[in-house]
Amino acid sequence: MDLLLEPAEATLIVKNSRFLAELLPVSSQAEAREMLWLAKEKYSDATHVVHAFVVGPKAETKGMSDDGEPGGTAGRPVLDVLSGSGLTNCILTVTRWFGGTLLGTGGLVKAYGDSAKAVIALCRREPLVEKKIFSFTADYALYESLKRQFSAFHISSVKEEYAAQVTCSGQIWASEGEAFAALVKDFSRGLCQIELRSVKCI
Repeated sequence: MDLLLEPAEATLIVKNSRFLAELLPVSSQAEAREMLWLAKEKYSDATHVVHAFVVGPKAETKGMSDDGEPGGTAGRPVLDVLSGSGLTNCILTVTRWFGGTLLGTGGLVKAYGDSAKAVIALCRREPLVEKKIFSFTADYALYESLKRQFSAFHISSVKEEYAAQVTCSGQIWASEGEAFAALVKDFSRGLCQIELRSVKCI
């Protein structure tokens, strides 16, 4: 399974109807409902805000809604595409503004399915793996040398605090944590202490 790194969106126009597909990361079913509520509030002028979500390490929790479209023509094709994408912990909304021309059931299934495919094709993602949080403090020259080594590891969510020294924190794949800690120790000749602790990515 993969996790979504950042929100993504795509727009399709089908017979003057506008379909806006948005893919957002969530950590729970409750958060998915909150994101849906925000979308409906944001697009209060839209005809429909269809959605599907998947949550859990194996995408075992799923949900969807046609939001007033004929049964099975909207939420189901969006969920089918999302379920087949290998993504988890995300919600996919497709907001429709009716363009005056009826699409028919087959046309709706295609439009919603194509919208879901379009936004998934654009999204940035990473494998769902166990991670550790790291934190260390170093002087400026040492930190610049260490920072050049980050690209050799799967490091994300980096935060830097600048004071008399630089305090750096972030996340790293658990399987690389010890090697990264050894690198920091070697570069600093044992002067730099690094803290590693577990974090759940779900």
